Amino acid sequence: MQNKTNLTVQEARKILKDFDCIKPNTASTPNKALIREAILLTTDFSDYEILGICADTAEEGILALKSYADALGYEPNLNIGAIAGPVYIKFNPKTSLCYIDSYQGNHRGVLVSCQSAYDGGINEMYGHLPLDLFLGDA
Repeated sequence: MQNKTNLTVQEARKILKDFDCIKPNTASTPNKALIREAILLTTDFSDYEILGICADTAEEGILALKSYADALGYEPNLNIGAIAGPVYIKFNPKTSLCYIDSYQGNHRGVLVSCQSAYDGGINEMYGHLPLDLFLGDA
């Protein structure tokens, strides 16, 4: 995906900081295209990203995992089974580990944890980003 609005890394990180992983985003949420652009630009400055998905169903969570992984250039093993009710799915592309478990929390969305081993790289977690961020043009 191309940087369509010429965002700087600092601007992208500012957009993503509104998603603080704890409380729902109450700030004026930028459109999904801008969030997509911000996450793709930001992840260019990390070595890899660990994904955590909180969803109402396994099907919804696996679809979100697939779409985020595709956008970030990963190919997780999506044969992780299915369980009833809300789920948490974790994917670490460095170890190729992917698992699903039941989830009792209220959050829904995707956590993107940027991991960098070098100075100047980004080591931040952003979320809960929209489950459908990379699905369609919305």
